[in-house]
Amino acid sequence: MLHFSIFRQRAQDRRHRAQQLQTARTSVRDNSLRRSDKSYKVMANRGPTYGLSREVQEKIEQKYDPDLESRLVDWIVVQCGGNLERPQPGKQNFQNWLMDGTILCRLINSLYPRGKEPIKKIQETNMAFKQMEKISQFLQAAEAYGVITTDIFQTVDLWEGKDMAAVQRTLMALGSVALTKDDGHYRGNRDWFHRKSQSNRREFSEEQLRQGQNLIGLQMGSNRGASQAGMTGYGMHRQIM
Repeated sequence: MLHFSIFRQRAQDRRHRAQQLQTARTSVRDNSLRRSDKSYKVMANRGPTYGLSREVQEKIEQKYDPDLESRLVDWIVVQCGGNLERPQPGKQNFQNWLMDGTILCRLINSLYPRGKEPIKKIQETNMAFKQMEKISQFLQAAEAYGVITTDIFQTVDLWEGKDMAAVQRTLMALGSVALTKDDGHYRGNRDWFHRKSQSNRREFSEEQLRQGQNLIGLQMGSNRGASQAGMTGYGMHRQIM
């Protein structure tokens, strides 16, 4: 009887320790998930910078154009259509308006025919990494649309507000490409953007190419009007009159 009591007590102790271990594992997993989600939020709320980093950030912020912000907001609202609400003026409000990626995805999709949109599904979400993923999808689609790589901003430029001037540059380049394509999908005032220069390829016949080989470029001078009049033969004395 005594042995049975000891065996039962040991079994209860093992179950108790197993429950404690399971509870500890659950707590660690939950804390890890909270830290992961919090880390994304902290990126958008970094503390002040100092020294050289502060000087660099101030120079970047000086490039931000409030007038350009107003023009870009006007275009995005017209281009996206629907019930898109305008943000209040200001760089921080402009960043908050775009940083979840939804409006950017709607913008690039509006430049394509119905059924050929590059971003098939735009999810409304509050999860930080999902919002950053939508920004990345917009950037890839903008580059595929024709915006050159040097005009593409980085995800952190918008998400962390590190370089909102770069965000403006990308949107301006996108508007210029859309205006230049002139395929009927651009909406808005045509004076908001500049048309990009387009190549003017010329074709020459074989005869024209052969004639061009006999011409001396102006960089090398000109042989027009040249003659050998007055020249003496090689080795002969020069006659001075």
